[in-house]
Order: sequence, then structure tokens, then C-alpha cells
Amino acid sequence: MATKPLQSAVAGRSHNYDMVQVDVDGDLVEKLAGSDPKFLLLSSEAKTATAAEHAMSISQAIRRYRKAVAWSIFFSTAVAMEGYDLVLISGFYAFPPFVKKYGKPTGKGGTYQIPAPWQAGLSNGARVGEILGLMVNGIICERFGFKKTMIGTLCLLTALIFIPFFAQNVETLEVAEILMGVPWGAFQVLTTQYAAEVCPVALRGYLTTYVNMMWGVGQLIASGVLRSFLHRSDQWSYRIPYALQWMWPVPLIVGIALAPESPWWLVRCGRNEDARASLRRLDATTSDSVLEDQISMMRHTNELEKEISAGTSYLDCFRGTNLRRTEITCLAWMIQAAGGASLIGYAAYFFEQAGLPTSVSFDFSISLYAIAIIGVLISWFAMTWLGRRTLYLSGLAAQCTVLFIIGCVSLTHSKAASFATGSLLLLFTLCYDIAVGTVAYSLVTEIPSSRLRTKTIVLARSLYNVQGTINGVITPYMLNPTAWNWKGKAGFFWSGTSFLCLIWAYFRLPEPKGRTYAELDVLFEQEIPARKFKSAVVDPFRVQDSFIGLSTVEKKD
Repeated sequence: MATKPLQSAVAGRSHNYDMVQVDVDGDLVEKLAGSDPKFLLLSSEAKTATAAEHAMSISQAIRRYRKAVAWSIFFSTAVAMEGYDLVLISGFYAFPPFVKKYGKPTGKGGTYQIPAPWQAGLSNGARVGEILGLMVNGIICERFGFKKTMIGTLCLLTALIFIPFFAQNVETLEVAEILMGVPWGAFQVLTTQYAAEVCPVALRGYLTTYVNMMWGVGQLIASGVLRSFLHRSDQWSYRIPYALQWMWPVPLIVGIALAPESPWWLVRCGRNEDARASLRRLDATTSDSVLEDQISMMRHTNELEKEISAGTSYLDCFRGTNLRRTEITCLAWMIQAAGGASLIGYAAYFFEQAGLPTSVSFDFSISLYAIAIIGVLISWFAMTWLGRRTLYLSGLAAQCTVLFIIGCVSLTHSKAASFATGSLLLLFTLCYDIAVGTVAYSLVTEIPSSRLRTKTIVLARSLYNVQGTINGVITPYMLNPTAWNWKGKAGFFWSGTSFLCLIWAYFRLPEPKGRTYAELDVLFEQEIPARKFKSAVVDPFRVQDSFIGLSTVEKKD
């Protein structure tokens, strides 16, 4: 057999290797001279599994991975709890019995307001707790797995719900929000990553973005609950909504205890037999050879990433090619909060301050969260045809435009302008949830490397919560009549931030649609520009058993 030299420059190293061509199951492939044939077999099986994933249609993926779809959907339900409570606390700012109990009189007709500093404190308390929960989760999840971590956080949340239920003052509510934020922070990572690791490429975008739908479901339920209690003026009008949070944890704990663990996590732990058993529960196929190919693909990707960047610590997220992946993941999620989404979270209060009656404000907010769920459904179809990048950019452009119009309408002080502002915010919510609000969940699970996915998502969601904390400080001041009193003119501010986000996304956001994790590893290792990700041709198996000879060739126009 003829040999030829191969030059490698992975991770800054330069080596020469003698390559030989070897026949494997009738295929002539390249192999390092003298290398272990077991690695060659691993690469061959991984290549077979990768080709099968690319050839799999959505309908075929649903039939074959129907169990994985069901378990992923069940895991994602936990996010509804976070959406429920965050809307609950912001909705309470426009809820007369609540503001009378915990607020202060304004001196205007016997009305009450939660002071802007306390509004900011209550909204941000949960985000502070979430950041703590995220950082701890990044360590615990990698050690104990998804199931044990999720069950532990659900048990913790069940106990913490007692605090806001019995709270007698706003200070106790602040403590409750901080502590409850810890398990919510864990849910944010566990649900999206579990969806990314149990489903094939064809379903990855749908199941990861389903998390956003569950967020919307929680928000919708919270708005409906508050609207139904508007007629009550006693303490149970706000205690019962808090108590309803106990309806989530117990069924989730029972179901998750029966769920299969992520096979990717088991492979990263070196538990290949357990990964094989887990995959058998997720994959409806009965073929041992197909399951073996799937495990080989996971092992191949894991070994490839170890060769490129062996570390798995938080510091490794900022080294080499992982720095770019961390930047994209973090900013793609932060833009969710930086593009004006805080107006959605404060919808009922925003509508009330814009001049709508309290009951109408809650009716508008219920419509808003229903539209958010519809937006996710539309996004699934749009992602199929447009991909992540195009949809994300289009959504940012639409947000920027609608927010600017909201600002212009607010310059006219009339009842008609108030209803127009409400209608425009509904349109903004639809644009947001079709694009940025939904697509970000897919991007943050696809862009990081498999070995650093948990920690990268933790960092991204932490940055999102930092931006959310900033929003939680400035948004109450923007809307509160005792503070800045901007009302709808806040649209001008958020339109400007959306435009800045659009500029970043155009130059830095890549298109991961249809790529396996190994292919994304190659694209980032070869430093392909973001705008060329979609057109690049990738072969992560060119040097199969060494994981060194990575190659990328761009398509010719």
C-alpha cells in the first residue's frame, strides 16, 4: 500500500503522519499507519450513523424516536413553573389586593403601588437565585446526571413554595424569590440540554424550542389564574395562585424517576453499556447494529472533542475555538432579554400604565401569552424552511420596527392610542416568539461542544439572567408613574437595543441547521466565517481513527 504524509494543525500543533488506504467493508478509507484497528471500526460505525441521521426525514425521526420525543416533552414541562411564577410576580404589580397588602399608598384616590425599588428587587431576586442555581447545576449535573439533578431540584422547590405562600411582608417575598430561583436556574439548563441529547438532528430544533412553548404555557396559566381572582379582595386572591405551584413537582418527580438518562452524558462518563441501554429505551428500532452505530457516533464525537480541546472546566469554555462558541451561545441567549422582551413579562402592568382598565389589561396579557404559544408553532415551520440564522435575523429586524412604532404611538395621549399600544405589543410578541424567543433555545444547545455543553449553557443563561436583572431594574422605573413614567415611549429604547443586537447577529451568528455535533466541531475548528456555515462542506471522518485530519471545503458558486 502506498503511504502519504498528512499535515495537522489542530489546537496549534503541527505533526506529520503516514497515511495508508485500507479496505473496510468494501470501502477504501484512509488510516494512520500502525494505528489501532478498533478506532478505525469506531469511525466507520460513526460515519454510518451520521449518514443515517442526515438521511432521516422528520416523520421517520418521530416514528423511530417517539419515546425520546415523549420524554423530552415531559422534562420540558418543568420550565412552565418558572414562566408561571415570573409572570405571577410581575402580574401582581397590577393586582389590587396584592399591592394593597405589600405596597404603599400613592396619595392619589386611595390607590396603592409597589415602589419601583421593590418591584426591581422582587423581579431580580429570582434571577439572582437562578444564576446561583445555574452555576451549581453546571457542576452537579455533570457528576450525577440529568435525572438525579432534576429530581433533587424539584424536591427543593416543593419545600420553598411554603415561603411565599405564608409571606407577611415584601421582605419575605424577596427571600422567597431568591431561593426559588435556584431550582429554576437548574431547570433552564437541564430541560434544553436533555432535549438536545436524546433526539436526532432532524428533531433537535423542535424539541429544544419546545422549552419556550412550555415557558409560554406557564405564563398563560399565571395570567389566567390572576384574571380569575380579580373579583376577590381577600388574602386568598394572591395566596391561592402561589399554592397552585404545588401542582407541578410531584408528577414530574415520579415521571423523571422512570425516564432514561441521557446517553451522551453516559458516554462522556465512559459508561458505554449504560448508554446503550438508555438509547434502546429512546430508540424504537430493535436492531443492535443500528444502536451500536449510534453509540459509536457519540464516542467518536467525544474523542474528537477531546483531541481538539480536552478540558471540561468552565475555564475551557474560553480557550481556543470554544471561546467563539461561548460568545455565540451567550449572546444569542442574552439577546432574548436585550431586545425588549421585558415588556412581555410586565404585560399586565404595562397595559395598565398605558391607560387600559385593570380587567382589560389582564385580558390583553392572556391574549399575549396565547399568541406566544402560537408563535412557537409557527417557528417550527419557519425553521424548517429558513433555518436558524435567517429566522433569527428577520425576527430582530421585525422587533426593532414594531418597538419603534410603539414608541411613536405613545406620543399621542388618547384611549385609542392605548388600545393601539396593546395591539402592537401583541404583534411584537408574535414576532419575538416566532424568531428570537424560540430559535435561541435551539442555538444554545447546538453551538457548544458536547463535552462543554452543560457549562456553556450555564454561562449563557447566566448572562441572560444578568441582562434580565438589568431589565428588572430599569423596566419598573420606565413604567412606574412614580418613577420615570415613560410608558409606551420605552419602545424607543428597546428598538435601539434590538438594532444593535441585529448588527452583532449578522456578522457573528452561524447556521447550525442539519449539522451533527461532529460537523459543527470541524466548522469551528477550521474557523469558518458565520455567513459561510450553511454552504461549507464538512467531512469529520477524513482521518477517521486519529481525530486529527479535519477537513473543510467550501462550495464553489
